[in-house]
Amino acid sequence: MLAVINYGAGNLPNAVRALEHVGADLTVTDDPAVVAAADAVVLPGVGATRDTMQSLTALGMHRVLPEVVARGVPFLGICVGMQVLCSSSAEFGVHACLDIVPGVVRRLPDGQKVPQIGWNQINLSPDYAAHPLFADIPDGSDFYFVHSYFCDVAQPELVAARTAYGLDFPSIVIRDNLYAVQFHPEKSGTLGLRLLHNFVVLCQAAQLRRT
Repeated sequence: MLAVINYGAGNLPNAVRALEHVGADLTVTDDPAVVAAADAVVLPGVGATRDTMQSLTALGMHRVLPEVVARGVPFLGICVGMQVLCSSSAEFGVHACLDIVPGVVRRLPDGQKVPQIGWNQINLSPDYAAHPLFADIPDGSDFYFVHSYFCDVAQPELVAARTAYGLDFPSIVIRDNLYAVQFHPEKSGTLGLRLLHNFVVLCQAAQLRRT
């Protein structure tokens, strides 16, 4: 069972519909015990890291999520669900995040409209171009972004794709069974659904290996 975390984010229904569309067997939950026992986890996101961390902490998810990732359970973070994986964030004052991916959440630079809202390309790292997450997703594909902040990842080897918007920021991070995307696949049409489908396939393969 794939657990989709409900912490009050407004975009949750869209993410759930998209995952169901690609065949995910899922449950929506705000219970840390359900997340801890899940075969895979998705953390969707809309909003600020500070508010998201407050909500996750109130639910007790801040303790469970690092443990889930450390056990190798397939995990997908979407938008702010990617950002809270970092060590800290500068959004609305410096504050701690989950410290799963070393790095700092920083504001997009001046010189272009912030937030970035709309379609933009992902440029795959050569080391990740053949990764199963990108099956049938060409390099340079467009996905839909809505964000003012980005993850300044401290370990460049974790960056599977970058996107240009004032600077080249990490738009996809991969580490073992941990996947995180700055864009919204559930709003990204056919290729967004393909990415979610590929994640579900990876989850199913991981579950077979555990049985």
